Amino acid sequence: MFRTKSVEQSIRDTEEPEHGLKKSLSALDLTVFGVGVIIGTGIFVLTGQVAKETAGPATAIAFVVAGVVCGLAALCYAEFASTVPVAGSAYTFSYASLGELVAWIIGWDLVLEFALGTAVVAVGWSGYIRSLLDNAGWKLPDVLSGTDVAEGFGFDILAFALVLVLTVILVIGMKLSARVTSVVVAIKVAVVLMVIIAGLFFIKAENFKPFIPPAEKQESGGGWDAPLVQLMFGYEPTNFGVMGIFTAASIVFFAFIGFDVVATAAEETKLPQRDMPRGILGSLVICTVLYVAVSIVVTGMQHYSELSVSAPLADAFKATGHPFYAGLISFGAAVGLTTVCMILLLGQTRVFFAMSRDGLLPRFFSKTHPRFHTPYRPTILLGVLIAIIAGFTSIEELATLVNIGTLFAFVVVALGVLVLRRTRPDLPRAFRTPLVPLLPVVSVAASVWLMLNLPVETWLRFGVWMVLGVVIYFVYGRSHSRMARENR
Repeated sequence: MFRTKSVEQSIRDTEEPEHGLKKSLSALDLTVFGVGVIIGTGIFVLTGQVAKETAGPATAIAFVVAGVVCGLAALCYAEFASTVPVAGSAYTFSYASLGELVAWIIGWDLVLEFALGTAVVAVGWSGYIRSLLDNAGWKLPDVLSGTDVAEGFGFDILAFALVLVLTVILVIGMKLSARVTSVVVAIKVAVVLMVIIAGLFFIKAENFKPFIPPAEKQESGGGWDAPLVQLMFGYEPTNFGVMGIFTAASIVFFAFIGFDVVATAAEETKLPQRDMPRGILGSLVICTVLYVAVSIVVTGMQHYSELSVSAPLADAFKATGHPFYAGLISFGAAVGLTTVCMILLLGQTRVFFAMSRDGLLPRFFSKTHPRFHTPYRPTILLGVLIAIIAGFTSIEELATLVNIGTLFAFVVVALGVLVLRRTRPDLPRAFRTPLVPLLPVVSVAASVWLMLNLPVETWLRFGVWMVLGVVIYFVYGRSHSRMARENR
Protein backbone atom coordinates (compact mmCIF):
# COMPACT_ATOMS: atom_id res chain seq x y z
CA MET A 1 0.00 0.00 0.00
CA PHE A 2 2.91 2.34 0.66
CA ARG A 3 5.15 1.33 -2.25
CA THR A 4 6.47 4.39 -4.03
CA LYS A 5 7.05 4.91 -7.71
CA SER A 6 10.50 6.30 -8.41
CA VAL A 7 10.88 9.65 -10.14
CA GLU A 8 12.98 7.95 -12.82
CA GLN A 9 10.21 5.40 -13.53
CA SER A 10 7.59 8.16 -13.68
CA ILE A 11 9.65 10.02 -16.28
CA ARG A 12 10.29 6.83 -18.31
CA ASP A 13 6.51 6.24 -18.49
CA THR A 14 6.12 9.56 -20.31
CA GLU A 15 8.46 8.34 -23.07
CA GLU A 16 6.22 5.46 -24.15
CA PRO A 17 4.87 6.36 -27.64
CA GLU A 18 1.25 5.38 -26.96
CA HIS A 19 1.14 6.73 -23.41
CA GLY A 20 3.13 9.99 -23.65
CA LEU A 21 1.78 13.52 -24.06
CA LYS A 22 3.02 16.07 -26.60
CA LYS A 23 5.26 18.82 -25.19
CA SER A 24 4.05 22.17 -26.51
CA LEU A 25 3.65 24.62 -23.59
CA SER A 26 5.90 27.51 -22.56
CA ALA A 27 6.16 29.53 -19.33
CA LEU A 28 3.83 32.13 -20.86
CA ASP A 29 1.25 29.45 -21.70
CA LEU A 30 1.38 28.14 -18.13
CA THR A 31 1.03 31.63 -16.64
CA VAL A 32 -1.96 32.29 -18.89
CA PHE A 33 -3.51 28.97 -17.78
CA GLY A 34 -3.01 29.96 -14.15
CA VAL A 35 -4.54 33.43 -14.54
CA GLY A 36 -7.31 31.92 -16.66
CA VAL A 37 -8.43 29.47 -13.99
CA ILE A 38 -7.91 31.69 -10.91
CA ILE A 39 -9.81 34.77 -12.07
CA GLY A 40 -13.51 33.95 -12.21
CA THR A 41 -16.61 35.32 -10.56
CA GLY A 42 -14.70 35.72 -7.30
CA ILE A 43 -13.09 38.97 -8.38
CA PHE A 44 -16.48 40.47 -9.34
CA VAL A 45 -18.64 39.08 -6.50
CA LEU A 46 -16.63 37.75 -3.56
CA THR A 47 -14.56 40.92 -3.15
CA GLY A 48 -17.47 43.19 -2.26
CA GLN A 49 -19.37 40.51 -0.38
CA VAL A 50 -16.50 39.92 2.05
CA ALA A 51 -15.96 43.67 2.42
CA LYS A 52 -19.60 44.18 3.43
CA GLU A 53 -19.93 41.24 5.80
CA THR A 54 -16.49 40.38 7.18
CA ALA A 55 -13.57 42.81 6.81
CA GLY A 56 -14.61 46.21 5.43
CA PRO A 57 -11.86 48.06 3.51
CA ALA A 58 -9.32 45.72 5.14
CA THR A 59 -10.42 43.11 2.59
CA ALA A 60 -7.31 44.19 0.65
CA ILE A 61 -5.16 42.91 3.55
CA ALA A 62 -7.21 39.68 3.63
CA PHE A 63 -6.34 39.08 -0.02
CA VAL A 64 -2.66 39.55 0.78
CA VAL A 65 -2.91 37.04 3.67
CA ALA A 66 -4.72 34.52 1.43
CA GLY A 67 -2.16 35.10 -1.30
CA VAL A 68 0.67 34.35 1.15
CA VAL A 69 -1.01 31.08 2.22
CA CYS A 70 -1.39 30.08 -1.43
CA GLY A 71 2.18 31.20 -2.07
CA LEU A 72 3.47 28.75 0.56
CA ALA A 73 1.66 25.90 -1.21
CA ALA A 74 2.78 27.22 -4.62
CA LEU A 75 6.46 27.04 -3.61
CA CYS A 76 5.98 23.35 -2.70
CA TYR A 77 4.15 22.69 -5.97
CA ALA A 78 6.92 24.45 -7.91
CA GLU A 79 9.62 22.17 -6.48
CA PHE A 80 7.65 19.01 -7.21
CA ALA A 81 6.52 20.07 -10.69
CA SER A 82 10.10 20.88 -11.74
CA THR A 83 11.51 17.69 -10.17
CA VAL A 84 8.77 15.28 -11.33
CA PRO A 85 7.52 16.79 -14.65
CA VAL A 86 4.76 14.23 -15.12
CA ALA A 87 0.97 14.60 -15.62
CA GLY A 88 -1.13 14.20 -12.49
CA SER A 89 -0.06 17.04 -10.19
CA ALA A 90 -0.45 16.13 -6.49
CA TYR A 91 -1.31 12.52 -7.40
CA THR A 92 2.02 11.97 -9.15
CA PHE A 93 3.96 13.87 -6.48
CA SER A 94 2.48 11.79 -3.63
CA TYR A 95 3.12 8.52 -5.56
CA ALA A 96 6.82 9.42 -5.67
CA SER A 97 7.04 10.35 -1.98
CA LEU A 98 4.21 9.07 0.25
CA GLY A 99 3.17 5.81 -1.43
CA GLU A 100 0.51 4.25 -3.64
CA LEU A 101 -2.45 4.35 -1.22
CA VAL A 102 -1.90 8.04 -0.46
CA ALA A 103 -1.49 8.70 -4.20
CA TRP A 104 -4.77 6.93 -4.94
CA ILE A 105 -6.59 8.89 -2.22
CA ILE A 106 -5.31 12.24 -3.50
CA GLY A 107 -6.03 11.26 -7.12
CA TRP A 108 -9.57 10.22 -6.17
CA ASP A 109 -9.91 13.53 -4.33
CA LEU A 110 -8.71 15.55 -7.35
CA VAL A 111 -11.13 13.74 -9.70
CA LEU A 112 -14.01 14.90 -7.49
CA GLU A 113 -12.58 18.40 -7.06
CA PHE A 114 -12.11 19.09 -10.77
CA ALA A 115 -15.36 17.36 -11.87
CA LEU A 116 -17.56 19.30 -9.47
CA GLY A 117 -15.61 22.49 -10.13
CA THR A 118 -16.13 22.17 -13.89
CA ALA A 119 -19.86 21.47 -13.55
CA VAL A 120 -20.48 24.26 -11.04
CA VAL A 121 -18.56 26.79 -13.15
CA ALA A 122 -20.44 25.72 -16.30
CA VAL A 123 -23.76 26.30 -14.53
CA GLY A 124 -22.54 29.71 -13.35
CA TRP A 125 -21.40 30.62 -16.87
CA SER A 126 -24.83 29.66 -18.18
CA GLY A 127 -26.46 32.06 -15.71
CA TYR A 128 -24.34 34.98 -16.90
CA ILE A 129 -25.03 34.21 -20.56
CA ARG A 130 -28.78 34.00 -19.90
CA SER A 131 -28.58 37.37 -18.16
CA LEU A 132 -26.77 38.94 -21.13
CA LEU A 133 -29.30 37.37 -23.54
CA ASP A 134 -32.19 38.74 -21.45
CA ASN A 135 -30.65 42.23 -21.63
CA ALA A 136 -30.54 41.84 -25.42
CA GLY A 137 -34.21 40.82 -25.51
CA TRP A 138 -33.61 37.11 -26.16
CA LYS A 139 -34.97 34.63 -23.66
CA LEU A 140 -34.39 30.89 -23.58
CA PRO A 141 -37.39 28.65 -22.76
CA ASP A 142 -37.47 27.77 -19.06
CA VAL A 143 -37.21 24.08 -19.85
CA LEU A 144 -33.76 24.71 -21.42
CA SER A 145 -32.53 27.06 -18.70
CA GLY A 146 -31.62 24.55 -15.98
CA THR A 147 -33.28 22.85 -13.06
CA ASP A 148 -32.97 25.89 -10.84
CA VAL A 149 -35.02 27.96 -13.28
CA ALA A 150 -37.60 25.63 -14.78
CA GLU A 151 -40.49 24.17 -12.79
CA GLY A 152 -40.34 20.39 -12.89
CA PHE A 153 -38.07 19.02 -15.64
CA GLY A 154 -35.29 21.29 -16.79
CA PHE A 155 -32.11 21.01 -18.83
CA ASP A 156 -29.37 23.64 -18.87
CA ILE A 157 -28.57 23.52 -22.58
CA LEU A 158 -25.94 26.29 -22.35
CA ALA A 159 -23.89 24.58 -19.61
CA PHE A 160 -24.16 21.25 -21.46
CA ALA A 161 -23.01 22.78 -24.77
CA LEU A 162 -20.11 24.69 -23.17
CA VAL A 163 -18.56 21.54 -21.65
CA LEU A 164 -18.91 19.62 -24.93
CA VAL A 165 -17.25 22.40 -26.97
CA LEU A 166 -14.37 22.63 -24.48
CA THR A 167 -14.00 18.85 -24.60
CA VAL A 168 -13.50 19.00 -28.37
CA ILE A 169 -10.89 21.75 -27.98
CA LEU A 170 -8.96 19.69 -25.40
CA VAL A 171 -9.04 16.59 -27.62
CA ILE A 172 -7.64 18.50 -30.61
CA GLY A 173 -4.58 19.62 -28.68
CA MET A 174 -2.97 21.58 -25.86
CA LYS A 175 -1.57 24.26 -28.17
CA LEU A 176 -5.07 25.08 -29.43
CA SER A 177 -6.27 25.08 -25.82
CA ALA A 178 -3.46 27.49 -24.92
CA ARG A 179 -4.33 29.81 -27.84
CA VAL A 180 -8.03 29.89 -26.97
CA THR A 181 -7.14 30.49 -23.33
CA SER A 182 -4.70 33.31 -24.23
CA VAL A 183 -7.38 35.19 -26.20
CA VAL A 184 -10.04 34.78 -23.52
CA VAL A 185 -7.67 35.66 -20.66
CA ALA A 186 -6.54 38.79 -22.53
CA ILE A 187 -10.19 39.90 -22.78
CA LYS A 188 -10.84 39.04 -19.14
CA VAL A 189 -7.80 40.87 -17.77
CA ALA A 190 -8.57 43.88 -20.01
CA VAL A 191 -12.06 44.06 -18.49
CA VAL A 192 -10.64 43.84 -14.96
CA LEU A 193 -8.07 46.56 -15.67
CA MET A 194 -10.74 48.81 -17.21
CA VAL A 195 -12.89 48.37 -14.11
CA ILE A 196 -9.95 49.18 -11.83
CA ILE A 197 -8.89 52.27 -13.81
CA ALA A 198 -12.45 53.56 -14.17
CA GLY A 199 -13.19 52.93 -10.49
CA LEU A 200 -10.14 54.97 -9.38
CA PHE A 201 -11.91 58.14 -10.55
CA PHE A 202 -14.89 57.47 -8.25
CA ILE A 203 -13.00 56.67 -5.04
CA LYS A 204 -13.83 58.82 -1.99
CA ALA A 205 -11.34 58.82 0.88
CA GLU A 206 -14.08 58.91 3.54
CA ASN A 207 -15.30 55.47 2.38
CA PHE A 208 -12.09 53.94 3.75
CA LYS A 209 -12.94 55.04 7.32
CA PRO A 210 -12.67 53.00 9.44
CA PHE A 211 -10.20 50.91 7.46
CA ILE A 212 -10.49 48.10 10.04
CA PRO A 213 -14.05 48.28 11.45
CA PRO A 214 -14.71 47.30 15.12
CA ALA A 215 -14.93 43.56 15.75
CA GLU A 216 -18.31 41.79 15.86
CA LYS A 217 -19.11 38.19 16.86
CA GLN A 218 -20.39 36.03 14.03
CA GLU A 219 -23.94 34.76 14.39
CA SER A 220 -23.87 30.96 14.14
CA GLY A 221 -26.61 28.52 14.95
CA GLY A 222 -24.23 25.56 15.29
CA GLY A 223 -25.14 22.17 13.90
CA TRP A 224 -23.99 20.67 10.60
CA ASP A 225 -23.54 24.06 8.92
CA ALA A 226 -21.21 25.36 11.65
CA PRO A 227 -17.44 25.43 11.06
CA LEU A 228 -15.70 22.30 12.38
CA VAL A 229 -13.29 24.45 14.40
CA GLN A 230 -16.23 25.87 16.36
CA LEU A 231 -17.49 22.43 17.41
CA MET A 232 -13.99 21.15 18.21
CA PHE A 233 -12.55 24.05 20.18
CA GLY A 234 -15.48 26.35 20.91
CA TYR A 235 -13.73 29.03 18.84
CA GLU A 236 -16.13 31.59 17.42
CA PRO A 237 -14.86 33.43 14.32
CA THR A 238 -15.38 37.18 14.30
CA ASN A 239 -16.39 39.65 11.63
CA PHE A 240 -14.37 42.85 11.28
CA GLY A 241 -11.53 43.79 13.60
CA VAL A 242 -8.03 42.32 13.23
CA MET A 243 -9.29 38.72 13.57
CA GLY A 244 -11.96 39.51 10.99
CA ILE A 245 -9.17 39.96 8.45
CA PHE A 246 -8.12 36.33 8.99
CA THR A 247 -11.75 35.17 8.83
CA ALA A 248 -12.04 37.05 5.54
CA ALA A 249 -8.79 35.46 4.33
CA SER A 250 -10.30 31.98 4.86
CA ILE A 251 -13.19 33.04 2.60
CA VAL A 252 -11.33 34.90 -0.16
CA PHE A 253 -8.74 32.11 -0.23
CA PHE A 254 -11.15 30.23 -2.47
CA ALA A 255 -10.88 32.95 -5.08
CA PHE A 256 -7.28 31.76 -5.59
CA ILE A 257 -8.13 28.10 -6.11
CA GLY A 258 -6.88 26.85 -9.45
CA PHE A 259 -3.17 27.63 -9.62
CA ASP A 260 -2.49 23.98 -8.69
CA VAL A 261 -4.11 22.95 -11.98
CA VAL A 262 -1.04 24.37 -13.75
CA ALA A 263 0.99 21.51 -12.26
CA THR A 264 -1.17 18.94 -14.08
CA ALA A 265 0.31 20.18 -17.38
CA ALA A 266 3.94 19.53 -16.36
CA GLU A 267 4.34 16.65 -18.82
CA GLU A 268 3.20 18.84 -21.73
CA THR A 269 5.68 21.63 -20.96
CA LYS A 270 8.76 22.07 -23.17
CA LEU A 271 11.13 23.02 -20.32
CA PRO A 272 9.28 22.03 -17.12
CA GLN A 273 12.29 22.44 -14.83
CA ARG A 274 12.45 26.13 -15.69
CA ASP A 275 8.91 27.01 -16.78
CA MET A 276 6.71 25.25 -14.18
CA PRO A 277 7.88 27.41 -11.24
CA ARG A 278 7.54 30.53 -13.39
CA GLY A 279 4.01 29.60 -14.48
CA ILE A 280 2.76 28.67 -11.00
CA LEU A 281 4.28 31.59 -9.08
CA GLY A 282 3.79 34.13 -11.88
CA SER A 283 0.05 33.52 -12.20
CA LEU A 284 -0.39 33.68 -8.42
CA VAL A 285 1.42 37.04 -8.14
CA ILE A 286 -0.56 38.58 -11.02
CA CYS A 287 -3.91 37.49 -9.58
CA THR A 288 -3.04 38.69 -6.05
CA VAL A 289 -2.22 42.17 -7.37
CA LEU A 290 -5.50 42.30 -9.36
CA TYR A 291 -7.56 41.11 -6.37
CA VAL A 292 -6.03 43.71 -4.03
CA ALA A 293 -6.61 46.48 -6.60
CA VAL A 294 -10.27 45.51 -7.13
CA SER A 295 -10.93 45.35 -3.38
CA ILE A 296 -9.47 48.84 -2.91
CA VAL A 297 -11.60 50.20 -5.76
CA VAL A 298 -14.90 48.67 -4.63
CA THR A 299 -14.54 49.79 -0.99
CA GLY A 300 -13.40 53.24 -2.10
CA MET A 301 -16.34 53.77 -4.50
CA GLN A 302 -19.02 52.89 -1.96
CA HIS A 303 -18.92 52.55 1.83
CA TYR A 304 -18.54 48.88 2.75
CA SER A 305 -21.78 48.91 4.76
CA GLU A 306 -23.77 49.94 1.66
CA LEU A 307 -22.35 47.35 -0.77
CA SER A 308 -24.75 44.78 -2.22
CA VAL A 309 -24.04 41.08 -1.70
CA SER A 310 -25.17 39.61 -5.03
CA ALA A 311 -23.27 41.92 -7.43
CA PRO A 312 -21.30 44.42 -5.34
CA LEU A 313 -18.88 45.70 -7.95
CA ALA A 314 -21.52 46.13 -10.64
CA ASP A 315 -23.93 47.80 -8.20
CA ALA A 316 -21.18 50.14 -6.95
CA PHE A 317 -20.85 51.51 -10.49
CA LYS A 318 -24.64 51.80 -10.75
CA ALA A 319 -24.66 53.76 -7.49
CA THR A 320 -22.17 56.24 -8.98
CA GLY A 321 -24.34 56.62 -12.08
CA HIS A 322 -22.33 54.49 -14.52
CA PRO A 323 -24.41 51.42 -15.47
CA PHE A 324 -22.25 50.79 -18.58
CA TYR A 325 -19.51 49.35 -16.40
CA ALA A 326 -22.02 47.07 -14.69
CA GLY A 327 -22.75 45.44 -18.06
CA LEU A 328 -19.03 45.26 -18.78
CA ILE A 329 -18.49 43.41 -15.50
CA SER A 330 -21.17 40.84 -16.40
CA PHE A 331 -19.49 40.35 -19.78
CA GLY A 332 -16.07 39.94 -18.14
CA ALA A 333 -17.44 37.38 -15.67
CA ALA A 334 -19.07 35.34 -18.46
CA VAL A 335 -15.88 35.38 -20.55
CA GLY A 336 -13.75 34.58 -17.52
CA LEU A 337 -15.72 31.49 -16.56
CA THR A 338 -15.08 29.95 -19.99
CA THR A 339 -11.37 29.50 -19.28
CA VAL A 340 -11.99 28.44 -15.68
CA CYS A 341 -14.24 25.64 -16.95
CA MET A 342 -11.78 24.49 -19.62
CA ILE A 343 -8.72 24.41 -17.38
CA LEU A 344 -10.54 22.53 -14.60
CA LEU A 345 -11.61 19.96 -17.21
CA LEU A 346 -8.01 19.83 -18.43
CA GLY A 347 -6.77 19.17 -14.90
CA GLN A 348 -9.22 16.34 -14.29
CA THR A 349 -8.44 14.50 -17.52
CA ARG A 350 -4.68 14.65 -16.81
CA VAL A 351 -5.09 13.21 -13.31
CA PHE A 352 -7.40 10.47 -14.64
CA PHE A 353 -4.89 9.74 -17.44
CA ALA A 354 -1.98 9.45 -15.00
CA MET A 355 -3.92 7.09 -12.70
CA SER A 356 -4.85 4.95 -15.71
CA ARG A 357 -1.25 4.81 -16.95
CA ASP A 358 -0.25 3.49 -13.51
CA GLY A 359 -2.94 0.78 -13.68
CA LEU A 360 -4.99 2.12 -10.76
CA LEU A 361 -7.76 2.78 -13.30
CA PRO A 362 -8.28 0.71 -16.51
CA ARG A 363 -5.27 1.07 -18.86
CA PHE A 364 -7.71 1.56 -21.75
CA PHE A 365 -7.85 5.25 -20.81
CA SER A 366 -4.08 5.81 -20.93
CA LYS A 367 -3.61 5.65 -24.72
CA THR A 368 -3.10 8.97 -26.44
CA HIS A 369 -4.55 10.05 -29.78
CA PRO A 370 -2.29 8.96 -32.68
CA ARG A 371 -2.45 12.40 -34.30
CA PHE A 372 -3.08 14.93 -31.51
CA HIS A 373 -1.13 13.10 -28.74
CA THR A 374 -3.78 14.01 -26.18
CA PRO A 375 -5.53 11.67 -23.69
CA TYR A 376 -8.66 11.65 -25.83
CA ARG A 377 -10.42 8.68 -24.22
CA PRO A 378 -10.67 10.05 -20.66
CA THR A 379 -11.27 13.55 -22.08
CA ILE A 380 -14.30 12.39 -24.08
CA LEU A 381 -15.64 10.19 -21.25
CA LEU A 382 -15.30 12.81 -18.53
CA GLY A 383 -16.40 15.65 -20.82
CA VAL A 384 -19.67 13.92 -21.69
CA LEU A 385 -20.35 12.91 -18.06
CA ILE A 386 -19.68 16.42 -16.72
CA ALA A 387 -21.76 17.96 -19.52
CA ILE A 388 -24.71 15.77 -18.47
CA ILE A 389 -24.19 16.62 -14.79
CA ALA A 390 -24.03 20.34 -15.59
CA GLY A 391 -27.13 20.06 -17.78
CA PHE A 392 -29.36 18.21 -15.36
CA THR A 393 -28.07 19.09 -11.90
CA SER A 394 -27.97 22.18 -9.76
CA ILE A 395 -25.00 21.35 -7.49
CA GLU A 396 -24.08 24.64 -5.83
CA GLU A 397 -24.41 22.96 -2.41
CA LEU A 398 -21.53 20.64 -3.35
CA ALA A 399 -19.20 23.47 -4.36
CA THR A 400 -17.52 23.51 -0.93
CA LEU A 401 -16.24 20.00 -1.70
CA VAL A 402 -14.03 21.65 -4.31
CA ASN A 403 -12.51 23.80 -1.55
CA ILE A 404 -11.78 21.01 0.94
CA GLY A 405 -10.38 18.84 -1.86
CA THR A 406 -7.94 21.55 -2.91
CA LEU A 407 -6.76 22.21 0.64
CA PHE A 408 -6.27 18.48 1.19
CA ALA A 409 -4.06 18.40 -1.92
CA PHE A 410 -2.03 21.34 -0.54
CA VAL A 411 -1.37 19.39 2.67
CA VAL A 412 -0.24 16.26 0.80
CA VAL A 413 2.11 18.18 -1.52
CA ALA A 414 3.76 20.04 1.37
CA LEU A 415 4.30 16.76 3.26
CA GLY A 416 5.60 15.18 0.05
CA VAL A 417 8.32 17.83 -0.26
CA LEU A 418 9.53 16.99 3.26
CA VAL A 419 9.54 13.23 2.59
CA LEU A 420 11.25 13.43 -0.83
CA ARG A 421 13.95 15.77 0.52
CA ARG A 422 14.79 13.09 3.10
CA THR A 423 14.42 9.95 0.95
CA ARG A 424 15.88 11.29 -2.33
CA PRO A 425 18.30 14.13 -1.53
CA ASP A 426 20.24 13.16 -4.67
CA LEU A 427 17.48 14.21 -7.11
CA PRO A 428 18.33 17.20 -9.35
CA ARG A 429 15.98 19.99 -8.33
CA ALA A 430 15.75 22.93 -10.77
CA PHE A 431 13.68 24.78 -8.16
CA ARG A 432 14.04 24.28 -4.42
CA THR A 433 11.40 25.33 -1.89
CA PRO A 434 13.17 27.72 0.53
CA LEU A 435 13.32 27.31 4.32
CA VAL A 436 12.64 23.56 4.39
CA PRO A 437 11.29 22.13 6.71
CA LEU A 438 9.81 25.35 8.16
CA LEU A 439 7.94 26.55 5.06
CA PRO A 440 6.19 23.23 4.23
CA VAL A 441 5.18 22.82 7.90
CA VAL A 442 3.69 26.32 7.95
CA SER A 443 1.91 25.54 4.65
CA VAL A 444 0.36 22.39 6.18
CA ALA A 445 -0.74 24.29 9.29
CA ALA A 446 -2.31 27.12 7.25
CA SER A 447 -4.19 24.71 4.96
CA VAL A 448 -5.48 22.62 7.88
CA TRP A 449 -6.68 25.77 9.65
CA LEU A 450 -8.68 26.82 6.58
CA MET A 451 -10.10 23.28 6.29
CA LEU A 452 -11.28 23.47 9.91
CA ASN A 453 -13.22 26.63 9.04
CA LEU A 454 -15.38 24.66 6.56
CA PRO A 455 -18.82 23.33 7.65
CA VAL A 456 -19.17 19.94 9.33
CA GLU A 457 -21.46 18.67 6.55
CA THR A 458 -18.69 19.35 4.01
CA TRP A 459 -16.35 17.16 6.05
CA LEU A 460 -18.97 14.39 6.16
CA ARG A 461 -19.50 14.43 2.37
CA PHE A 462 -15.76 14.48 1.83
CA GLY A 463 -15.35 11.53 4.19
CA VAL A 464 -17.98 9.48 2.35
CA TRP A 465 -16.25 10.10 -1.01
CA MET A 466 -12.85 9.14 0.46
CA VAL A 467 -14.22 5.90 1.97
CA LEU A 468 -15.71 4.99 -1.41
CA GLY A 469 -12.32 5.64 -3.01
CA VAL A 470 -10.49 3.41 -0.54
CA VAL A 471 -12.96 0.57 -1.24
CA ILE A 472 -12.37 0.88 -5.03
CA TYR A 473 -8.60 0.85 -4.45
CA PHE A 474 -8.69 -2.43 -2.54
CA VAL A 475 -11.20 -4.03 -4.93
CA TYR A 476 -9.48 -2.98 -8.20
CA GLY A 477 -6.53 -0.60 -8.02
CA ARG A 478 -4.23 -2.49 -5.63
CA SER A 479 -4.18 -5.69 -7.71
CA HIS A 480 -4.10 -3.99 -11.15
CA SER A 481 -1.37 -1.48 -10.28
CA ARG A 482 1.66 -1.59 -12.59
CA MET A 483 3.85 -1.45 -9.50
CA ALA A 484 2.14 -4.59 -8.18
CA ARG A 485 2.68 -6.46 -11.47
CA GLU A 486 6.34 -5.42 -11.69
CA ASN A 487 7.01 -6.57 -8.12
CA ARG A 488 5.56 -10.07 -8.66
